[in-house]
Amino acid sequence: MKERTITYLTDANLITCVIQKDLAEPVLEAAKNAGAQGATISYAQGTGVRERMGLMGVTIDEQKEVIRIIVSQEQSDIIFETMYLAGQLDKPGKGIMFMSALQRVATYIPDDVFEKLG
Repeated sequence: MKERTITYLTDANLITCVIQKDLAEPVLEAAKNAGAQGATISYAQGTGVRERMGLMGVTIDEQKEVIRIIVSQEQSDIIFETMYLAGQLDKPGKGIMFMSALQRVATYIPDDVFEKLG
């Protein structure tokens, strides 16, 4: 039986994009075209300025889609910029994005990937 080990990846960033409902698809497509390998999408409810627009104190819930993508540091700027533009985040009320440096990432990596790098 092969010994189990953990392979850690470094020099990676997490891009998180919180956008209005139904905008995830064009953002994901743009990220893939820029070199992203995959993403995780979840759904959330946001609050903020729009909640003051409710009638008689009733708040309006805003549905959001949250996209998370792990990318290498060398890819991070281009993928971030591409996602920002695809999500129209330069327009008011569309959403917010941020990028965080990851200390360690662990996942399965096939042996042939290491052979290509070695």
